[in-house]
Amino acid sequence: DLFPDEIYVFTPKGRIMELPSGATPVDFAYAIHTDIGNATVACRINRNLGSLSQPLQSGQTVEIITAPGARPNPAWLSFVVTGKARSSIRHVLKSQKRAESLELGRTLLKKSLKGFGAKLSEISDAQKQAVVNHNQVNSFDDLISDIGLGNRMAYLVARQLASGSEVAEAIEAPRDIEGGNHSPVTIRGTEGLLVRFASCCKPIPGDPVVGVMDSGKGMVIHSDTCSRLPEDDEGRARLTHLKWAKDITDEFSVELRVELERQRGVIAEMANAVAMADGNIERINVEEQNARFGVVSLVVHVNGRRHLARVMRRIRNIRAITHISRVRH
Repeated sequence: DLFPDEIYVFTPKGRIMELPSGATPVDFAYAIHTDIGNATVACRINRNLGSLSQPLQSGQTVEIITAPGARPNPAWLSFVVTGKARSSIRHVLKSQKRAESLELGRTLLKKSLKGFGAKLSEISDAQKQAVVNHNQVNSFDDLISDIGLGNRMAYLVARQLASGSEVAEAIEAPRDIEGGNHSPVTIRGTEGLLVRFASCCKPIPGDPVVGVMDSGKGMVIHSDTCSRLPEDDEGRARLTHLKWAKDITDEFSVELRVELERQRGVIAEMANAVAMADGNIERINVEEQNARFGVVSLVVHVNGRRHLARVMRRIRNIRAITHISRVRH
């Protein structure tokens, strides 16, 4: 290899692209054009589907598959090697985070204002500017973005806006402003970078849920019975009550604990049962208890509680199954 620090790969039309050693299909996509990189969803290497994270080798032909509306994945930053790819991904993610923080912040602020009997559309520009000055930010959008990022509490900003005074004190939130509002925020499960689902309780559509603001990172959605939620009155008063949209089609990960009698073919029966219930298996771990009984940790994808119940019912009907339960850490 005369040039160990570089590789030479081809586009489907035969154009030669020079890339640094270790470059991936994502680096290749951004080398062609920033818009191609931003819209990348998959790739073919020598006409076979390949991984976006695999290092390319000289002589390979690389085809990038794009989709309208696709956006860079934050995980790409862990494997791209070119400066152009890295800077382009960061730029898009920063813009996306800003847009999402504004949307989430505005939703939370409107909800809190409703608790004070006020509407954001009725707050004067002068009052908005007074609150901006009091909070020492550059603009009202920056203030809303801070709420969406979890850096400011919506009910405190709402109180300042509704009070008509820029020096409103940060007193305890009135009842039903943040936690008990009768019009909870609707979530779809696809909000983006600033809305995440807690890994401890793994909520799915149909579970009663609340939102916890995580400073600088947005909202984390928990089951309302999660043991990780704050227990003190002040902490619980600042939870945001949520409701699921009715038309969610995304799938959510759920862990099941299955106790069974050890029999030949029982794992295959479980996999078939999940498939018959229109579920998908993400992971199966088998833990042997003794020669007769065993425990299986099964992670499946479902679209809600009803779907989960259908999956569990199918598994429970297998003769070798002695017990099945949903795992919440």
